[in-house]
Amino acid sequence: MRAMILKEFHELRRDRRTVAMLVVMPVLMLVIFGFAANFKVDKVSTAIVGPHAQEAAAALPTLLGVAGVDDDLFDVVRTDPDGDAKRFVRDNVADVVLDTSTSPPTVYLDGSALFVAMAASGELGRMGNQVRVEVLYNPDLKTSWVMVPALVGLVMAFVGTIVTSIGLVRERAAGTMEQLAVMPLRPIDVIIGKIAPYFLLGAVDMAIITGLAVVIFKVPFNGNVAVFALGALLFLFVVLGLGILISTVSQTQAQAIQGSIMVMLPQVLLSGFIFPLASMALVIRWIGYCLPLTYFVQISQGVMLRGAPITSLWQPFTILTVMAVLIVTISVLRFRRTLAGGGS
Repeated sequence: MRAMILKEFHELRRDRRTVAMLVVMPVLMLVIFGFAANFKVDKVSTAIVGPHAQEAAAALPTLLGVAGVDDDLFDVVRTDPDGDAKRFVRDNVADVVLDTSTSPPTVYLDGSALFVAMAASGELGRMGNQVRVEVLYNPDLKTSWVMVPALVGLVMAFVGTIVTSIGLVRERAAGTMEQLAVMPLRPIDVIIGKIAPYFLLGAVDMAIITGLAVVIFKVPFNGNVAVFALGALLFLFVVLGLGILISTVSQTQAQAIQGSIMVMLPQVLLSGFIFPLASMALVIRWIGYCLPLTYFVQISQGVMLRGAPITSLWQPFTILTVMAVLIVTISVLRFRRTLAGGGS
């Protein structure tokens, strides 16, 4: 028994990735997720539109203070006397838009930003009849309407990353990597060949999951199907590329699965899927900004709930495109080294 115990310790010492999973990863998860696990929203981006926008912006802190509202909660990011309040909410210009053209003034809340809308609604309720509050795109503040569009991306990220990550590792385990090394194929050809079947199957899965989400959970689909499909396919390409990248740095299927888990865990909690990004510490929030799921959540919620056009979603589309190019480039470079080593 003593010999077996010593043998396992020697194996662990050589397998640094497993040691990292057992020791380093739990510590990082505790620190990172401890700062991320926060439902409290401290700042709500606010826009003021209408003929009295400037006057309302100047008087807002006083009005909120008199009503006993936390005036630090509402951060005025834009005033526009000619702005369209509902369009501002749809295009995510601000989470809260005060329209001064009505009497009493109307405050529109973005129901797709669930926790932000809840925080703002609770504070504005103290103002009584001074303002009229209207929640757009999720008037009943249903959790499922916000979570399900994000779940579509999470499921595909989980399946796509893990399934694809074992692709090249399987070639190595089967001893066919040496054959690929001598074939007249460029690394990019092999990678595209590996991604293509999973990409097609993933696209079908994405369509099925989205359809079930709409039918079973009654989540509205207010936007353009083509815009959603473009965002979904772009996101799928990114997560499949991540799977390929993980496989190029893994020697066994177990290592590939470990790498996939290490990539997936931050996306669950730091993408705005569960906890709002606005409530996270700045450093942790920037980690969330580096995750592809963060931007698919913005696209899926924007298209399905708000009916946002692609022009208002240009930022997540651009970032996903850049991620796809970077990940594929790195994967090609890594795979070229793998082929040069004959799969070793």
